[in-house]
Amino acid sequence: MEKISYPKVWNLDNVFYGGSKSSQFLDHIKGLEELIHELEGNVESFTSLILTNEISNIVDLVGNVGMIRLHITQANSFITCLLAQNPKDQDAASLRGKVAQKESRFEKILSEIKKILSNTEEDVWRDILETKELEDYKFILNEWRENADSNLSEEELSLISDLMVDGYHAWGHFYRDLVSSISIKIRVDGKEEDLSVGQAINLRSHPEEKVRKEAHNALESIWKEKEELFAKVINHIAGFRIKIHNKYGINNVLENPLKKNRMKEETLNTMWSVISSYKQPFSKYLERKAEMMGDSSMKAYNFWAPVTKNDHEMNYDEAATFITEHIGQFGNELESFVKEAFNENWIEAENRPNKSAVPFCASFPVTGESRVFMTYSGTFIDVLTLVHELGHGFHNYAMNDVEGINKQYPLSIAETASTFSEMIIIDASMKKAKTKKEKIFILDEKLKRSVMNFMNIHSRFLFEQRFYEERKGGIVSPKRLNQLMEQSINEAYGSSLDQPSIYSWVWTPHYYITQSPFYNFPYTFGYLFALAIYAKAKEKGKEFERDYLKLLRDSGSMNVEDLVMKHLGEDITSKEFWEAGMEVCLKDVEEFLELTPG
Repeated sequence: MEKISYPKVWNLDNVFYGGSKSSQFLDHIKGLEELIHELEGNVESFTSLILTNEISNIVDLVGNVGMIRLHITQANSFITCLLAQNPKDQDAASLRGKVAQKESRFEKILSEIKKILSNTEEDVWRDILETKELEDYKFILNEWRENADSNLSEEELSLISDLMVDGYHAWGHFYRDLVSSISIKIRVDGKEEDLSVGQAINLRSHPEEKVRKEAHNALESIWKEKEELFAKVINHIAGFRIKIHNKYGINNVLENPLKKNRMKEETLNTMWSVISSYKQPFSKYLERKAEMMGDSSMKAYNFWAPVTKNDHEMNYDEAATFITEHIGQFGNELESFVKEAFNENWIEAENRPNKSAVPFCASFPVTGESRVFMTYSGTFIDVLTLVHELGHGFHNYAMNDVEGINKQYPLSIAETASTFSEMIIIDASMKKAKTKKEKIFILDEKLKRSVMNFMNIHSRFLFEQRFYEERKGGIVSPKRLNQLMEQSINEAYGSSLDQPSIYSWVWTPHYYITQSPFYNFPYTFGYLFALAIYAKAKEKGKEFERDYLKLLRDSGSMNVEDLVMKHLGEDITSKEFWEAGMEVCLKDVEEFLELTPG
């Protein structure tokens, strides 16, 4: 078979030509300004419109809001990509500020709209929602009405919105810039190299323990050196959130994250309760893996290491070929999308220093494209990271034909398509495995994901809960942050992880994403939800993709409980749903223990 060569560097010029000096992008910002100005004009007369039931004007307003959101996402995605490929791009940083101002202005107008909706008489509101023209927007309009800031004045809303740009969100941007600027000296294969944080983190799966340990210690050392600075950042982000919560009369730190994820607290509590009762087998897996590596306990820096000799190195072209050959198992559209991403330069995978450390997928909804960013170094983990981000891209693709305001799906669902894509490739690798050693290797990779979702993510959740409670009383010191992190890890892992990184609160970027508090439990939800979807896919085969696309397209206009009930017929507030997913993962543990020496 002829070998295919795929580009490792993305093409952003197809979106906006000229990078951070793009005149085309400046035109996009001008267009965004015009759309916002038009929305402002519509809102000025909106108070009387809602009362006189002039539905066509409401439809126009909803359309304007959706269009503005698409243009803001397009702009933010472009800037995110520019700064990921070159964190020192000052022109891109300047553009980020311009877009942030537009976004802040838009959010103020949207808050006004929500406030008007919340003040509408209940009988008038019911009549409005029953009209055919608003049928597709019923869920979002109700959500706006319920989440309105009706207790705050227009001046207060405006002040909060302004503070978020130069205060709150600025701290999140500062964190990303700070991490991207760090260079770490590590000896790899007998040669000392200057590595980015992303490259250093990638060494956690290096075949040599000496290299893994050195990378772990080097990272811990740099975090210790800068702990005061990072502690200021996380304290300021949390402090701002808490002040806003106080202003709104919110005492439960989970209230906003649950609203953003369109999830009941009952669902979240049930999920964690079931997971907590099923952790013992995963502790046994960690024990066995440690024994195979000659240790009595699983060292944190060995967790990502290959449990057998790594024969699964794949260069980028081999990985792209393998993914495209197997990803279409349940339908042609996912396969076509992935091929387009590889062939049309949508992926930035080059292994080089001075890149951002965080893999991601950026959506460009105006042009109907996505871009995937990562540092590909040839490991099986990299293959799964690549297909994970492509899964996000397919979710974006599925939403192309969905109305503007219904495109925005919650984070809890955002991790579903990505995890589903991973499972396809893990299973394809398992089927391809010819030896016992290969099967053990792949099972280990699969179980790492279970441990990450059931133990690591749980530790993040516990830490964030405890940190926010303590932050209500004032600044939390680096020493105390380390203690909270260590306690949370030990509890979540059942003390089955040795020498954990007490600086996980520093290098886990999710704590610093200002748009999304508690960006931890959505991963675990998405993982188990994807397991349920994958089980259905294996029953239906190629026919499944049609139903899968319907589920993804509904993800922006339903709460998660209703979405799962509609498409899977399952009640996710019940233990049975979560137990079924856990049982699938327990079978992986059993197989691993059977195949490995005790």
